[in-house]
This record gives sequence, C-alpha cells and structure tokens, in this order.
Amino acid sequence: MNAATELSSVPRRLRVDLLTREFPPFVYGGAGVHVAELSAVLRPHADVRVRAFDGPRDAEAQSRGVFGYAVPETLTDVNPALATLGVDLAMANDVAGADIVHSHTWYANMAGHLGGLLHGVPHVISAHSLEPLRPWKAEQLGGGYAVSSWAERTAYLGAAGIIAVSGGMRRDILRSYPELDPAKVHVVHNGIDLSGWVRPADSGPQAEAAEATVRRLGIDPTRQSVVFVGRITRQKGLPYLLRAAESLPHDVQLVLCAGAPDTPEIMAEVKSLVENLRARRRGSGHADGDAGVIWIEEMLPRTELCAVLAAGTVFVCPSIYEPLGIVNLEAMAVGLPVVASATGGIPEVVDDGVTGVLVPIEQVDDGTGTPIDPPAYVANLAAAMLDVLGDPQRAADMGVAGRRRAEEHFAWTAIAERTLDVYRQVLAA
Repeated sequence: MNAATELSSVPRRLRVDLLTREFPPFVYGGAGVHVAELSAVLRPHADVRVRAFDGPRDAEAQSRGVFGYAVPETLTDVNPALATLGVDLAMANDVAGADIVHSHTWYANMAGHLGGLLHGVPHVISAHSLEPLRPWKAEQLGGGYAVSSWAERTAYLGAAGIIAVSGGMRRDILRSYPELDPAKVHVVHNGIDLSGWVRPADSGPQAEAAEATVRRLGIDPTRQSVVFVGRITRQKGLPYLLRAAESLPHDVQLVLCAGAPDTPEIMAEVKSLVENLRARRRGSGHADGDAGVIWIEEMLPRTELCAVLAAGTVFVCPSIYEPLGIVNLEAMAVGLPVVASATGGIPEVVDDGVTGVLVPIEQVDDGTGTPIDPPAYVANLAAAMLDVLGDPQRAADMGVAGRRRAEEHFAWTAIAERTLDVYRQVLAA
C-alpha cells in the first residue's frame, strides 16, 4: 500500500486540533514552519483546526480552520510565562469536539494538557525543544523559566504520545523525563516543502530577480560567501561563528540572516562581535563599507531567502542545541553544502562528507550545551568552513547531494503518514 492510499484510509471525520505558539503570518522559528506544513498535508485527510497565538485571525483564515488568541488584557503586563498560560486556558476551552489535540512547544503544551483533561481526548506533543536543555532562557523569562519548565514537564508526563523530531531528540526527552514510558515516544523527523525551497534558475527573469535581490541586500554574487540563518539566541551559537569567521579569507563574505534576539544582552554581544570582525577586516585593507560582513536583521520572504542561499558557497549552522534543524534542510534543498555542529539531531540530517561537514563538539553536561573547550570548537568550525570553501567543485557536489537527500528522506507526504500512525496508536490505546 503506498503512502497516498494509506493517508486516504484515515477517516475524514477525525478532528485534529493543532495548538501552536507560531503560525503564518507570525512565524519566528522552525516550529512555526513545521506546524504550517503539517497542517497543510493533514488537512485533506482530517478536519484540522489550528489554534495559535498573536491575536484573532481574519474571517478568511477562520474559514480555513485557523484561529488566533490574544493575551488576556489583565495579563498583558505580567511575566511572559504567565501571559502564555492565559492564552493556553482559552485554547483548552475551545478544543471541545476534537478527537486529538496536538501541541507544539511549551507555549502550547499546557493548552493541550488541560484541554485533553477537560474534554477527555488524548493529547499528543511534538517536541521541538526541551526547557531543561535551554537554561539560558532564565535570562529572558526570569522566574518565568521555572513556570515554563513546570508546564512542559506536567504536559509531557500526562501526554498520550510524544513525537520527537529526531532520534537525538528522543534520547534527550527520555534523559530529561526518565519517568516517561519509552513506548510513548515516537520519532517523526521534520519535513520540508520541497516545492517552496528551490534554487533559482541560472538564466532568464528568475535569475535576474535573484541577482537583483542579493545585490540590494549588499551581497556580491560573484564572491564566495558563508551564510547563516537563525534567531539570535544562545542555542544557535552565533558568537562562536563570529569568532571562527576571523579565520576566513577577507574576500569571503559572511552573510548573517539573524534577528529576533532573545535578550538585549545577547544582541549587544553579537553587535560587539560583528563590529570587532569588521574592524579586523578593515584593518587588513578590506575596502567594502561593511568589510564583507552583511547582517540582515529582517525576516526575508522565502523567495528572497532562496536567492541569498543560492548565492552562497556554504551554509553554516553553529548550534550548540538543535533537535533537528529545519534551516539545514532548507539550505540543502536549495543546493548548499552544510557545515554544522555534530550535536542533537543534526547528524540525522547532514551526511558527513557527502552533503556537508559535521564539526565535532564536546559539550558540558549541564543542560547548556556549552562546548567544553570553546577555542577548540571555534577552531574546528573555522577549519570545516575553510575545507569546503577551498574546493568549489566538492562544495557543488555536496549541494547536489543535499538536495537529493532532502527529497529522499524529508518529503512531507511520508512525514504526514508517520504522524497519522502516531494518532492511530494513541486512539487505539
């Protein structure tokens, strides 16, 4: 039986309520991308309702089963963790009538947990990250980090099923919450919309538009470039990349698609490192005003980001915590080799030596993911980038292999079927 036949066997009357912090047009990270794609592939085979933060959606969105919730007025000036729980209570009330409630990230986990209890339906969690492995969030939430950790733990221990986005994530879940029954924790990789992540044509109007985009952003498409895409947060490891970039030849551009800082402190750290890198390059005679360090803070539309990726030579992911890393899949789909930390679920995406290079990293076992020897990690990261940059033909071959791997292992049809399998098992139990 093929995947399409199996999908069609799911009763159309099955109602699935997806609960999420992010949903278009308000997407800030990989979890929001995941829920958008998952809802699209499930919708032909089930009655899907999406419940998200960021306020009420318009009539057109509601007609498609997308509903938004605002923070209650009485909670707008309180700790963000408490404001989150205020939204969760409204969501929990509204999942009445669902057959499955499926929550994504701690922001929506308590909505799924309480909604499941209230209405007597199974709650499934997709684990995109874990609070015990992000202790730096205390910088952002203060005492709210204890609240978010409690909410996540309570929801996980009460869930009927948990979906880990990688085998590495599954191991982290069972290590963080050893009380869980391992049989309840399933691996379903993140997917990618291959039709949306495509390298622009080499000639014609599409190629001209792509070149105009990158030049407008300050990127010279005739020069080599290293591209980073990610939020400015501890887990993405951007400060390590900025230190490693000191070893790059000065004619290699560093393109940072980086915004949405977690705290003013990490934003200040990144700004300082960028300015220091630019100063070093200017001191060595670099003529460009930005010294070949292009920092794009706004979130680019997908077509523009595809143009930036296609103009790059190598994509870099210096994360110290990454359950899977959708950004790596996006870069691979556009045909870029990936240099990435060998941590979390990344080794399940990047085929070392075939689609990119995995950078060894020994990490402190205290939940922070901090490298045991930061200078060694920075040196290894720099060496890996130089290795790929130094062999353009090998880099191109890796890019072709990356697109092929994305097509063969991370297409959404198969991922939808695996998700529905989890639903079936939970309902049967």
